[in-house]
Amino acid sequence: MLQDKRILLILTGGIAAYKGLDLIRRLRERGAAVTPVLTRAAEQFITPLSVSALAGEKVYRELFDLTDEAEMGHIQLSRSADLIVVAPATADILAKMAQGRADDLASTLLLATDTPVMVAPAMNVRMWTHAATRRNRDQLIADGITFVGPNDGDMACGEFGPGRMAEPLDIVAAIEAHFAPGPLTGRHVLITSGPTHEPIDPVRYIANRSSGAQGTAIANALLRLGARVTFVTGPADIAPPQGADVIAVETAREMQDAVTQALPADAAVFAAAVADWRVASASDSKLKKSAYGLPVLTFAENPDILAQVAQMQDGRPGLVIGFAAETDDVIANATAKRARKGCDWIVANDVSPATGIMGGAENAVTLISADGADPWPRMAKDDVATRLAGRIADALS
Repeated sequence: MLQDKRILLILTGGIAAYKGLDLIRRLRERGAAVTPVLTRAAEQFITPLSVSALAGEKVYRELFDLTDEAEMGHIQLSRSADLIVVAPATADILAKMAQGRADDLASTLLLATDTPVMVAPAMNVRMWTHAATRRNRDQLIADGITFVGPNDGDMACGEFGPGRMAEPLDIVAAIEAHFAPGPLTGRHVLITSGPTHEPIDPVRYIANRSSGAQGTAIANALLRLGARVTFVTGPADIAPPQGADVIAVETAREMQDAVTQALPADAAVFAAAVADWRVASASDSKLKKSAYGLPVLTFAENPDILAQVAQMQDGRPGLVIGFAAETDDVIANATAKRARKGCDWIVANDVSPATGIMGGAENAVTLISADGADPWPRMAKDDVATRLAGRIADALS
């Protein structure tokens, strides 16, 4: 399965770096070509000579190496691989990735690539469970980074708990699974995500509190299952999923046009929080305060994108999924919305302020279909996405 696959392996500093040597050997046994990158900290634990001997390739170490920049610049190096693997991945490199920092060769490669990235964390249990590392992990998952481990186990420091790097064979298995055909291979899924911004004048607009996190997580989960994803997004707070065909829009009408152009699709997931109304005649100039009182805004109804797609006579996706963000009578309102729109499923959630769900890291949803309401427990938005993607794969199989 790994025959002729090229893996860019970044080894960072930590006692677990010694496992990287075995990982290189296991990957080469399976036919993969391994291009190694060592950080300066990694060289405190393993030598460039041993890494090069096992990989059968030159070890890349310095960002400002003029010879390497002439032969293969760091941009090309980051994009010539089929997969980038960071093993071990220290707390430091995870923080750099989450923050978009690029102050050495490894971090610059990771920022300059659109290649899929997999990380195998390795650190002290207290570092792994620290709030800052957890925030970085959540951000990286939202960015589409795949995690392998860490495992529970004895640490070199004498402690026990989560933070131990996954074993090389476990990492190899994850790499093989990455390249294996997924259940949605050959399927096209259209996703809308984020809010829309409806202009009042050139500097003001009507919006909502959607962050785009749930839609992005769903896109990442579907990509992991092999789907081709078209991702139509309003102005979201987080980066769009790597590997998707991303179409950025501002308004509901722009989103409607983008959705129409993206069809046909095997499934469509409408996770965007589309504004129900827009200002009928947005001003071309900034509205000024007036001695005559407040400006009067006249509103017009925005297109109902979910209903239009769900009720298509020709070319309707085989599965149409809507979202219902409610603050009262969640199940009753969402069930009525499903019937009114004509979609197959509705993912309903309570977004009243007390829940902290709108713009937060977790979600608690109920999947409503022709079979009734299926409540899911509160979980991370990435876990909701993984579960929903699995349901989609089952429905399309």
